[in-house]
Amino acid sequence: MTTFWCEWAWLPQGPRPGVRFDVERGRITAVSVDAPAGGAERLPGMVLPGLANAHSHAFHRALRGWDTGARGTFWTWREQMYQVAEALDPDSYHRLARGVYAEMALAGITCVGEFHYLHHAAGGARYADPNAMGEALVQAARDAGIRLTLLDTCYLAGGFGREAAGVQQRFSDGDAARWAERVEEFTVDSERVRLGAAVHSVRAVPSEAITEVAGWAREAPLHVHLSEQRAENEACLAAHGCTPTQLLESCGALGPNTTAVHATHLAAEDVALLGRSRTGVCLCPTTEADLADGIGPAPQLRVAGSGLSLGSDGHSVIDLLAEAQAVESYQRLATETRGHHDAAALLDMAAGAGHRSLGWTDAGRLEVGARADFVAVDLGSTRLAGTEPGAVPAVARADDVREVVVDGERVVQDGRHRAVDAARELRDAIADLRTP
Repeated sequence: MTTFWCEWAWLPQGPRPGVRFDVERGRITAVSVDAPAGGAERLPGMVLPGLANAHSHAFHRALRGWDTGARGTFWTWREQMYQVAEALDPDSYHRLARGVYAEMALAGITCVGEFHYLHHAAGGARYADPNAMGEALVQAARDAGIRLTLLDTCYLAGGFGREAAGVQQRFSDGDAARWAERVEEFTVDSERVRLGAAVHSVRAVPSEAITEVAGWAREAPLHVHLSEQRAENEACLAAHGCTPTQLLESCGALGPNTTAVHATHLAAEDVALLGRSRTGVCLCPTTEADLADGIGPAPQLRVAGSGLSLGSDGHSVIDLLAEAQAVESYQRLATETRGHHDAAALLDMAAGAGHRSLGWTDAGRLEVGARADFVAVDLGSTRLAGTEPGAVPAVARADDVREVVVDGERVVQDGRHRAVDAARELRDAIADLRTP
């Protein structure tokens, strides 16, 4: 048994001082409040539950800082993204993802959902191991010390009625049956890895294939990009006479195990459909801002019944606390009204709801029986000076994180990753990708 003592800890009932956690085999077995430190391992500042990044494209991290002043849209950015996708192989993807996941650990992220669609070699040829790219991501997460839900993504078309072309061939298995065959060959052999599924988008997966993927997923997490761009809505209306949300409903793809990513441009009936079906929504506000996507209806979705989680998506920023705060601040800008989500709601988006979206229902909260994930935030930082403990999730940022424990094992100590030099890994991996 290991015992951790926290100056402050955010329990289900809110922040409490002097909290001691007993941990056995990676689980919290006892919680004591107003307890003496004794000989326990100390976690300074405010200890939050581990954060869950519900939407990641690890290879997009290489795009951070590209053409930041250039005018364009999501669609012009996508061409840059394709350049990176063309350059990767299993070895280079492992190196890049290891740095990305270590950067996440430093930010207090203890679990990531990787929306994984870069499957094959150039021209769509399969590697000797058809899941080599997925295996690279699994090993990267293991190296970085965080949990992974690999959301193996079905991507079959270049748009409504168009075949996958160019680099998109690296994404496609040809049809849903061959996608399922490949995924079923993947063996998950770790307590820190789970396998889920994803539909890339209604434009990249024909409707009959959406039904097949949803049926394959059954009780596993199922994620889908939804209405990130107005152009997708318009194309779906032209092709099917309905919105993307309505198309997903008709295909049986909505429900409590499904998470719609972005959900930025929704009609009122779309919001109601997602809420009634208890479909979750993953918001990625810093990416949505970076790509000029727009601001989604977060308060309306929550009221309708959709749980809200968070993702760093394209990794223009890796900071789940910043993502949570952006959800609130963007709504203030859009509505000219304050107070849409309080600090506890923001923390649940970043922790509990994110873990639930990824299938880890035993994580994201600090209570007996939960996984022993602890994120210690420095209350002595300049940013948090004078901040009340109950406001920490609404004020703190990733660089305030000092200690991170995942399943009872310390991964970050005094602000440094214990196994991976994230800055060096990222610098070297990205330099190799950018070298002609």
